Amino acid sequence: MSQDHSDDAPLVHDLIGIGFGPSNVAMAIALTEHNAAVGRQEAVTAHFFEQQPRFGWHRGMLIDDATMQVSFLKDLVTLRNPASGFSFLCYLQSKGRLIDFVNHKNLFPLRVEFHDYFEWAAAKVDDMVSYGHEVVSVRPVVRDGVVEYVDVTARSGSETVVHRARNLVIGTGLRPQMPEGVERTERIWHTSELLTRVEDLKDAEPSRFIVVGAGQSAAENVAFLHRRFPGAQVCAVFARYGYSPADDSKFANRIFDPAAVDAYFAAPEEVKRKLIEYHANTNYSVVDVDLIDDLYRQEYQQKVLGTERLRFLKVSRLTDVVETPDRVLAAVESLVTGEKEPLDADVLVYATGYRSADGLGLLGEVEAYCHRDDLGRVRVRRDYRIETDPGLRCGLYLQGGTEHTHGITSSLLSNTAVRVGEILRSILDRSRVPARGPRRAADEIGSAA
Repeated sequence: MSQDHSDDAPLVHDLIGIGFGPSNVAMAIALTEHNAAVGRQEAVTAHFFEQQPRFGWHRGMLIDDATMQVSFLKDLVTLRNPASGFSFLCYLQSKGRLIDFVNHKNLFPLRVEFHDYFEWAAAKVDDMVSYGHEVVSVRPVVRDGVVEYVDVTARSGSETVVHRARNLVIGTGLRPQMPEGVERTERIWHTSELLTRVEDLKDAEPSRFIVVGAGQSAAENVAFLHRRFPGAQVCAVFARYGYSPADDSKFANRIFDPAAVDAYFAAPEEVKRKLIEYHANTNYSVVDVDLIDDLYRQEYQQKVLGTERLRFLKVSRLTDVVETPDRVLAAVESLVTGEKEPLDADVLVYATGYRSADGLGLLGEVEAYCHRDDLGRVRVRRDYRIETDPGLRCGLYLQGGTEHTHGITSSLLSNTAVRVGEILRSILDRSRVPARGPRRAADEIGSAA
């Protein structure tokens, strides 16, 4: 374990964030606005580490006509601070498009536009982040038997830096999920890498794609590949009869309200489970109805014309996948009869979703201080702080991976702005120690002695 008596001790921050996706960008903005309001003596010092060389959010799925599935008002700040200068509306004003957007009469911007907004916001707080730095370890700093801080070690090439934190905010995002035993290759993709992989095919003339999955990204991939490669057939394989529409009705959308997080957190486990089941169709394995209608229209038109480039293989699953140097060989098995139809393709795309990154996997020895429930899930308080042994006074906060405690909004944009405000309030309430800028740990110890 680290000891805190070194003359070469690292800088001490009130908060260190791991990852700098939308959630921790929103966290940095909340800190910036807080610090501007309270002045230097009460400012919260913070730094973030991001493994990517620059900001990026699902870049491989920034299809030019894909739209957001949440209102632009659920940006990084508005639900926390409607007067913020970091809002999507302020972004539009800075780009000279505010009036055009208003005239558009649309709550749901293009995804590529919202990504540009994220980049714009991240650039305004980039003095707080080290890009291209991978966090490789988190170690407890023990003093008199108590862990007051953690040392965060980040690596960039041959350079290694160590910063010390009173609080850690883990926002490591989502990771692409593939079927068990399936690895990504040049011909077997995950939807998250669509645009990058397609660019590699620019000189090729593929004859067939297979897309497995029934959610939004699956449908978007089918539509994109069908449009991008007019000489290729696109086969969609799913266990359903077809794509199911997302429930974005007014009452159902209340599951994303900040108040719904309070209700979910307080509910018994059985009620939590039922709420997820009742409202899974607001987010999981569902598709925007406009896209469903468009794909159905194209399929029917092609049947009329006898040019069936779109095939929807329903109530089926893909089996017996074998990759050869120039093809992917597979079979489509009917879930009703068990019959198999051979199917080969140039590329097989899995739209099998994402899983939360294992944020606790970075904690090393610190993880032993964290409490888990009877199912092995990490225990998380309402303020998104991990429940820990009393011997760990450093706060550990999660942005994501809390669906079992906080509900569907755990990894979604809907509640991001509110969530970071709650985390900041928790940090302030727990410490109430005015920060005086980053200091060497030896200085910190001297002032505490």
